[in-house]
Amino acid sequence: MTRDARHATGFDTRHATSDGRGATGAPMPVIGKSGGFRKTLSFGLVCLVYYATETFCRRNFGLKNDPLGKTFGQMVGAARSAKQNIVEGSSRAGTSRETELRLYDVAKGSLEELAGDYEDFLFSRGELPWSENDPKWIKAKNLKFDVFEGREDLRHGFFAHLAEMRRRFAPAIENEDPVIAANALLVTIDRACSLLRRQMDALGEEFREQGGFTEHLTKVRLEHRNERAAADVDAPKCPKCGGPMRKVMAKKGTNAGNPFWSCVAYPNCNGTRKWEWK
Repeated sequence: MTRDARHATGFDTRHATSDGRGATGAPMPVIGKSGGFRKTLSFGLVCLVYYATETFCRRNFGLKNDPLGKTFGQMVGAARSAKQNIVEGSSRAGTSRETELRLYDVAKGSLEELAGDYEDFLFSRGELPWSENDPKWIKAKNLKFDVFEGREDLRHGFFAHLAEMRRRFAPAIENEDPVIAANALLVTIDRACSLLRRQMDALGEEFREQGGFTEHLTKVRLEHRNERAAADVDAPKCPKCGGPMRKVMAKKGTNAGNPFWSCVAYPNCNGTRKWEWK
């Protein structure tokens, strides 16, 4: 799993044991991890795109060329949508991986919409987007965004880090020449979209392997049931698989309302024993 996907997903199982418990032996939490968006490269780049888009629109759209403010509002709105959907998707990771994936997809779509606006801006002024072989494109592509590594005071620490990264990227994406700024922003948007795509692919693969929140709840419940059964010193071993058994009440049939021993692995194992009153 990529670094971005690992931080963004709610269920980071790198330190889980084969039975689903944590490496320390602690029970699995009911609600998975969430909210790690600040430590992803995709979110950092999208933040830069959002603030640079605000600057770009203030400089280049006014009453003469955008009298109703529609272009300004749509471009800033698209950049904000990308940023906020990453936040919400990461925050929902602990209870709905499907929602997380959908919101990342919305974020990616908003970025692609914004890229279309920058392309239109350039073309309407007789300019073409930079070629991928252009030295200016290569230079913008190679601008490094350092991963945020903070562990305490995250809000303050992240924005201090973001301010430093903004100063690094500003000569390109906040350049006073709108042609340079628009092109550099297109490069940065492409980078963010690529990272989001990789996150989504990795999360989809993890979902394929481990399932979503419903499956997670089932695992938590089975783990708790097995622990209770193991703690019952009077519980016999299953005659079929040799695992622990638990006391249950028959719900139907001639024995309805009477207790019996059932394998904790049910429905995978249907071993039973007669309950003997003491």
